Amino acid sequence: MAIWKEQIPVKKDSSPLSLTPDPEVQPQTPADLAQPHEPVRRGVERKNAESVLAAGLTIEGTIAGNGDVRIAGQFHGDVNVQGSLTIEAGAKLVGGVRASNVIIDGELEGNIDAATRVELRSTGVLNGNLNTGSLTVAAGSRMRGQVEFGWTKEGAQRPDIAVERSFAS
Repeated sequence: MAIWKEQIPVKKDSSPLSLTPDPEVQPQTPADLAQPHEPVRRGVERKNAESVLAAGLTIEGTIAGNGDVRIAGQFHGDVNVQGSLTIEAGAKLVGGVRASNVIIDGELEGNIDAATRVELRSTGVLNGNLNTGSLTVAAGSRMRGQVEFGWTKEGAQRPDIAVERSFAS
């Protein structure tokens, strides 16, 4: 029985190496190098980026910034985002929430303040106070706390708020 190493021919690139600079790449000065740069993404329009805390993870701290957050694990701390917060079924958040839109499929122990829209889905549990412009409550969801919705900070009713209600029969 013979053992051998198969020889595979190496293909060389026949295109010549270009030393002409790319017109889209500008030379960098020391001042440019000191500034952080975001990668260039051509042809891609980015919407709010979504950060995900995966199931099986437990994290303590604070989440703040722009963008959307999806929690599938356990989070202990405050969430303050100018985007959407989604708490998935089986997930738990213990802390205060300030977000534009909040969707609760899991469990939230804490207050929601200044949200534009809150959706409490059928598996959702909210144990805390809620202040929002619009509230959707699905049959089967549970809540313990005080609720204010459809009001401005001055106390006048907001005419542009439509409230959806769903009740179990």
